Amino acid sequence: MKNALLGVWNFYLDGFRSMTLGRTLWLIILVKLFVMFFILKFFFFPDFLSDHPTDADKADYVGNELIQRALPEKTTDY
Repeated sequence: MKNALLGVWNFYLDGFRSMTLGRTLWLIILVKLFVMFFILKFFFFPDFLSDHPTDADKADYVGNELIQRALPEKTTDY
């Protein structure tokens, strides 16, 4: 089992060492992941729970939000 895992590891290690175009593509992928998870997070996903200091307050906030979003809005279409 150990020799099989070592063989697989060496196979991939040799493959990554001999890449030329692949390194550039991996760099592009890593830059895109960084932008998606670290940069866009600050602009599109605000931290609503930071306003609530205790875990009980956070639980109440989340519970109320789930209830409010589950209830249909009342419309007055007469």
